[in-house]
Amino acid sequence: MLDKNIAENEQKPVTENNKDNFGFEPIITDSIHAVSVLEENGIVYEGDLELSKIGFCKVEAQQGCLTGSFCIPKLLHVQDSRYQILFFITRDKIVLVDDDNFSRKIVDRIRHRKSVCYKSKEIFLFNYIAEFMNRDLERLVQFEKQIMELEESVHNGHTDDFQSSIMSLRRDLLILRGYYDEIMDVGKALEENENRYFAKKHLKYFGTISDRAERLMNKTSHLLEYAGQVKDAYQAKVDAKQNSNMQFLTIISTIFFPLTLITGWYGMNFQNMPELENGYPGVIVLSVVVAVTSIIVFKIKKIF
Repeated sequence: MLDKNIAENEQKPVTENNKDNFGFEPIITDSIHAVSVLEENGIVYEGDLELSKIGFCKVEAQQGCLTGSFCIPKLLHVQDSRYQILFFITRDKIVLVDDDNFSRKIVDRIRHRKSVCYKSKEIFLFNYIAEFMNRDLERLVQFEKQIMELEESVHNGHTDDFQSSIMSLRRDLLILRGYYDEIMDVGKALEENENRYFAKKHLKYFGTISDRAERLMNKTSHLLEYAGQVKDAYQAKVDAKQNSNMQFLTIISTIFFPLTLITGWYGMNFQNMPELENGYPGVIVLSVVVAVTSIIVFKIKKIF
């Protein structure tokens, strides 16, 4: 949890020196202090401030502010818990409610990488959201390499743990595709500027967010298709192996069927069968001839 003093320090007015360095400064707090922070900044919000209930990214235009949420997957553990953040935007302020200290890390990362990053709240918001997706393409490339390795394993006949590996990959990609779709909608909603909180000349930044999220979503969809093709190749390999086993069993059954008929015939032991006295060697020879003849026929027809 964030210390109360830290939350209060984030709300102190920006000094002239700080303004020259960073321009616009967001207010970052946690869910414990969120109510008092919102009241002090004149923001009225009647919704639920429990971050654990956030399940997706969205933007809503309210009468006194623009509000929304971010639900950001952890790239190294996509299926685990996410970073859950609430945000509130007015004409001159942005309040971020974050219990994981994720927003502070994002802000510090942008500060170290860019000399002047917060000339306006629009530019800050662009950099803040864009930072979510800064390393995503690199992670998607890693996913692609994993799928290629699975494809190579299938080609070489090494299919141990294939099902669990490909299923986990597909789940990760499905989660990421949904997340990019949500971020794309967030960018479009911000670009619509329903509350007129953003300068028109800066709306292009939000369009850039939507475009970036759309490219990542398309890349993820491509990887899902690729994973599906590898899964189909694996299934074809399994089916071919099963067909080969069934073919072998069918050949064995075909060879032994006439032998079964012979043993059944001579196993009846009728009184008038002349072969009963000296028929044992003859039956052996007949069985061998039938088996060898069957194998030769299968070889000629390239069945065996």
